[in-house]
Amino acid sequence: MNRTAGFLFVALSGACFGVLGLFGRLAYDAGADVASLLFLRFGIAGLVLAGVMAVRRQRLPGLKVMLGLGLLGIFYVSEAGAYFAALRHIPAGLAALLLYSFPALVALLQVFVFRERLGRVRWMAVALALGGTALTVDLEGGGVKPEGILLGLLSALLYAVYVVLSSRLAGEAGPLGTSTVILCSAAGALGLMVLAQGPAFPTTATGWSAVVALALISTVAAVLLFFMGMVRIGPVNTSLVSTMEPLTAVVVGALFMGERLSVRQMLGGLLILTAAGMLARAGAPPASEEASKEGRAAR
Repeated sequence: MNRTAGFLFVALSGACFGVLGLFGRLAYDAGADVASLLFLRFGIAGLVLAGVMAVRRQRLPGLKVMLGLGLLGIFYVSEAGAYFAALRHIPAGLAALLLYSFPALVALLQVFVFRERLGRVRWMAVALALGGTALTVDLEGGGVKPEGILLGLLSALLYAVYVVLSSRLAGEAGPLGTSTVILCSAAGALGLMVLAQGPAFPTTATGWSAVVALALISTVAAVLLFFMGMVRIGPVNTSLVSTMEPLTAVVVGALFMGERLSVRQMLGGLLILTAAGMLARAGAPPASEEASKEGRAAR
């Protein structure tokens, strides 16, 4: 029963992350811009997680770790910004599929930067992910612009770098502490950006509801459910079940936003998800496994 609950928690976490594009689109339609939307999302979520830490009487990490996580949070702003900017130019489902090429990019970073060796299965998975990504770049698909594809790929690359960095910085703080510090530092950096350029907050009740849902459902609930599930089923099974995120994004986009992916893009997405599953089953590189534990907060 405990294991079944774990699978359910992770599936719900993936679904919560999967509706991120819908809430982001609603906030955009209500007048929000990328910086203001992300500031509200991370600010609200960071305050909620800080409250959870206070209730649990969990201490913040040491100053050195705090500074490292703070820099990591500032770095993550660029990844989140690229992802949310991509939502303005491509369907939410396609953006989520492009992002899910990050496990293959993490594997490549481990090879070319840290000189780690990949087995045959992992190399096959990398090849599938790259091939699937190439198929998803179908500019003839409805509502697809080249800049959106580039922003989606940039988001995946930045998230892969974030994963590698977080695996080396976040271990001492624990999942909750890591999530709280990263989100709060990201909110602080975005707050300065919003002050510099002027805020563009939602102007309707629907827009503000979308912001609150983005913070509470697609950030706080998604992160906490992810960790609750992972302690029950382990990182490998968690990585596999997390593919609910892009699948949910595709379905939600079709049902509520009138988005459609071409057959070619759907085939590419299937290859990307297959590659992610192969990497998980083969035993992900160390950075990838740690990212499942620590870096998930950034999604």
